[in-house]
Order: sequence, then structure tokens, then C-alpha cells
Amino acid sequence: MFSKILIANRGEIAIRIIRACKEMGISTIAVFSEADRGSMHVAFADQSVCIGGAAPLDSYLSPERIINAAIATGAQAVHPGYGFLSENARLADLCEKNQIAFIGPHSDVISKLGDKDAARRIMAGAGLPVVPGTGIIASGKDAAKAADKLGYPVVIKARAGGRGKGIRLVSTPDEIESAFHIASREAMESFGDGAVYIEKHLHCAKHIGVQLLVDELGTVVCLGERECTVQRRNQKLLEESPSTAVSEKLRKKLYGASKKAAEATNYVNAGAVEFLLDKDGNFHFMEMSARLQVEHGVSEQVTGLDIVKWQIRIAAGVPLDFAQSDVMLRGHSIQCRINAETVGKVAFLHVPGGPEVRFDSALWTGYAVPPHYDKLLGKLMVHAPTREEAIRKMHAALCELVIDGIKNNIDEQIEFVSDPEFQSGEYFTDFVQKRGEQ
Repeated sequence: MFSKILIANRGEIAIRIIRACKEMGISTIAVFSEADRGSMHVAFADQSVCIGGAAPLDSYLSPERIINAAIATGAQAVHPGYGFLSENARLADLCEKNQIAFIGPHSDVISKLGDKDAARRIMAGAGLPVVPGTGIIASGKDAAKAADKLGYPVVIKARAGGRGKGIRLVSTPDEIESAFHIASREAMESFGDGAVYIEKHLHCAKHIGVQLLVDELGTVVCLGERECTVQRRNQKLLEESPSTAVSEKLRKKLYGASKKAAEATNYVNAGAVEFLLDKDGNFHFMEMSARLQVEHGVSEQVTGLDIVKWQIRIAAGVPLDFAQSDVMLRGHSIQCRINAETVGKVAFLHVPGGPEVRFDSALWTGYAVPPHYDKLLGKLMVHAPTREEAIRKMHAALCELVIDGIKNNIDEQIEFVSDPEFQSGEYFTDFVQKRGEQ
């Protein structure tokens, strides 16, 4: 087992990893930018290293600065968390070349899955159903021809990256060429790769992700599914597990497809296979996230397993000590992402408590939210024996959560969990849009 791990991230996910390491008796190294010098993850770690200026490209998005810090501090492993360099093949490759373990999949796997067009082809070859679509589109005119053939509406998607960037929903032919250029330009600005492809847009769909753990021996275990259907601009806002749309029969099919995806890519460590589930109960491969996901906590709550600890064990060569038959989904978990809508200082913070209420965050009263990074303030999670009880518990927890001084989306999340459509479970990816949210 490792004795010292460098955490190549910040905020709540850095705190989450530090806690897991402390419970495992592993020393931690935090990296930080000048903007994060006084942040909680820096104080909580056993050691810390400043790696550059406030801009992400000068610090958290620099593989060379991360690896130099790991070498200088004698780190045996690097945990990238999520976001930033978590799906960066360059960082994984630098770790491998310097005999430092990368707590995630191997660099060649990250490269394969980072190209979403190539990943679609791999999964189709492995027998997974994929959303009808195209290869890489070269021009606006080609986009128009492809969309006419697929039938509107369609979705233009960036080959690289994530976070909802480089994606455009197109409903009519007069929008297609402009949307192609906008999506391509946004993808180039965000990921340095302007290549896009087109998929048929599925109406009344649900976004379902299956959490995986895969060890070095190739043992694949699925930790249930998560429903991530409540989204704005392709970014998730609320997640729950299990999904009301997934029967035991369908769950077995999703598990089988997810295991095929892992085997087809020689995947190792934690990851998630994401599907779109249509109104007829047919699922289609969308992408595979080669990292820990923001919503991993809901899977932890329904399985009782610590995914971050298992990431570390797997990277250290420890095989899984349980089988698929040992994984039982217990009760229901819901997560609401609490996002800042402005920057500023937290004037007052009150965190809800009670049995099986969890708030993963790096906030404190007086903390100044910097303008340079993702606006996630924290993740509020609850667990209860039934979905109805979990909804009531989440409503109560949201009403108790206070973050003064920074405009945030707590009230919006209260509206989401209070909405009869959400409470029925019969909601789809247009849930936020139908509410008139922008």
C-alpha cells in the first residue's frame, strides 16, 4: 500500500480524498494555486506545495507542474479527483514514466475514451447499442446533410472534453450550420480540439450511469445505477440511486453492457458507463467517464462501499475482495449539487445534520469563493429506506442548509425536489427546460 499520495485537485474533492487517505493511514500532499493558499484542503493535508498562479492553466491544469511536485515530495501515487486533469492522458503517462502510480485508468485507456467518437466505435464493436449518429463532421454543409439523414432534432457533440462544452441541440435545418460552427469553436476553446460529431436526439430520455470498480485482474463489479436526468445545459444538477426507471431485469442488462465496455477497453479502477434510456426502455451507450465522478457519493450510500478507498487499493494492486453477488442496493440516495451563482465571501454557513445526511464541501464561514474555478460549493446527499423518505429528507436538509453572502441555487433545488413531476419519478432530460429555467 502507498504511504504518501499527492492530490492533484482542490475544493471538496480534495478534502474527500484526504479523508479517505487519513482513514487508511496514508500521508497526503496537497497542491494549490496562489488563489487557494488559504483553502481548507491545504490546511487538512500533511504537506502542501504551491504549483503556480490562480489561472488553471498555470496550476491545476499543468501536468508538468503536478508531476514535478510529486517527484519533489516523494509521492508514490497521484490522485486526480474529477475535473481538471482527471481524464488527461498526459498526466497519467508522466506518472507511468516516473514510476508513480496514477489512481485511475492507464494512459492509453484515457486516450481511447477521451475521443468520444472513437469510444462510440469501440462500444459498437463490443456489441453495445449506441445512439444513432455520425463520425467526425468536417463542415457545416456536411452537418446539414447528416442531420437531414438522421432526422431532427439532433445533437452536435464535441469529440473531446466534457462539462457540457461543445454541445448544441438543433431542432430545425436553418439552425444546423450555425450550431456546428458554434459547437466546434467552443470545443476548440475549451479542449484545444474542435472536432464534432452528430447524434440523433432522443425525446423523453433518462440519463443513467452505471458505477464500476475494476481491479488489475480484470474483475468487474457494478455498484448500481445513478439517474442524472436533472440537468441544465448538459451539466448535472441532481442525482439519485437507484433509478425509478430501472427494473431488476433492465439493471442486469445495463450491468452486462457496462462489463462489456470495461472489457473492450481493458479498463482498470473506478469509472462509469453512461447511457440514455428512452421511453420504451431501450438504452444506448453515450460515453464512459474514465475517472471518479462528482456523484459517486450516492453509490456509496446505497452500497455501503467507499469508492475512493477502493480506487487507492486498486491502484496499489489490491484485488477486489467482493463479487457482484455481494453488492446489494440498500434504500435510496439523492444528491443535490449546491452551486455558486456569484463570487464573494461566505458570511454565514450552517450545515444540516441528522442520520445519513452528508455535505461534502470545503466551505467555512469567512471563505472567499474565488472566480477562477468551478462554482460547485458542495454536494448535499441524503439516504433513506425509500425514495419518498429520501425526498422528504432532502427537502428538510435543503431548508436547513444556509450559505449566506453568496447567491446560490439552494432555493432552486428545493423547487426541484418539491415538483410533482420529479416526485413521481416520471421526469426526463427536458425537466429543467420545461420549468422555464435558463
